[in-house]
Amino acid sequence: MDCLNCGNCKENQPTYYCLSKNQVVINENYEPEEKSRTGWKKGTKSYEIHRRQSRKEIEV
Repeated sequence: MDCLNCGNCKENQPTYYCLSKNQVVINENYEPEEKSRTGWKKGTKSYEIHRRQSRKEIEV
């Protein structure tokens, strides 16, 4: 079977759908990425300013 160059096998996913094989394939070369924490973190300046402003809005 010829590869259709869909690019699914080149993405870093644990499983992908192969069009030429017409089936779901388990990626043997999958490498999980390290998760990064996004959003508010307690103690940062912007977090504290936002927290204080939101508390003032609730009290009013």
